[in-house]
Amino acid sequence: MRFWWVNQNQTYRHEVNGGYLWSPKRKANQARNPFYDFMREVSPGDVVFSFADTFVRALGVVRSHAYEAPKPLEFGQAGAYWDLIGWRIDVRFHPIRLPIRPTEHMAVLAPLLPNRYAPLRANGAGLQSVYLTRLPEVLAAALIDLLGAEAHALVRGFRVADETQRDTAIGLVEWEEHELSRIQSDTSLPETDRAAVVLARRGQGVFKQRVMAIEHACRITGVTREEHLRASHCKPWRDANHQERLDGENGLLMTPSIDHLFDRGFIGFEDNGDLIVSPVAHVDSLRRMGIGVGSPLNVGRFSSGQRNYIDFHRENVLLRSRFLEDA
Repeated sequence: MRFWWVNQNQTYRHEVNGGYLWSPKRKANQARNPFYDFMREVSPGDVVFSFADTFVRALGVVRSHAYEAPKPLEFGQAGAYWDLIGWRIDVRFHPIRLPIRPTEHMAVLAPLLPNRYAPLRANGAGLQSVYLTRLPEVLAAALIDLLGAEAHALVRGFRVADETQRDTAIGLVEWEEHELSRIQSDTSLPETDRAAVVLARRGQGVFKQRVMAIEHACRITGVTREEHLRASHCKPWRDANHQERLDGENGLLMTPSIDHLFDRGFIGFEDNGDLIVSPVAHVDSLRRMGIGVGSPLNVGRFSSGQRNYIDFHRENVLLRSRFLEDA
């Protein structure tokens, strides 16, 4: 279990009532923002402290890993946000009956603030630049003590409930269904092209044929039988344009379980073929799927075209924050 702090001044009502966190992937100028990037390392069972209008107002238990999803409709004035893709996490929030104002407790909290990526200033004022940040366990424990018996009971309850939490990722499903509907109704595309793009979503059809002209086996398991393999997109189908959805170099052959791990960002690859395992991946599940965690694995070289797509996957899908590596 990890502990996180989220600043929700403008989004508290939407996110707490809606049961989620959402952030852009990057700043408006496309620069990386650690307080968005941290979304990639949140796991089911983690605890989130919700801070809004100078108070810690709610505690949440995380119900999913981060997944790509459009900006929620309720964040704006009107219209859909299918083109504004960010990170979303499902959270079950519990508003606190007796919220606390950190500024009144800084004698206790200030010495516990981390040197980097702190959620508050030393005087207890919030930091506008912070959306989500990780809390040291000692700081989280102090906050729970200040919140009192209700918070202690909630966190104990979260621990008991951890094993029953499920990764829902409803926003991801809605986004893919929207894209599918848009393609099926696009009369500007010839019918055969529409069919090819739709089949590519499941790693089949023309896309799979093109991938098989380059790849000959699952890079992880070594399985070669065509009926047991999918053509998995490096730049996900949901993120890609029609050309990229059918580009053979945007694919790797994978067994269904490996395809799932790759598509959801639990594994990725370096340009040289070294396997990357997300720090939030469930180690026992990976072992059961045939990935020996802790043992270096190189899956072989990629073409220059494949490397471009794999770089997109590493930067936009893989559940790993480089900022936390240095924290």
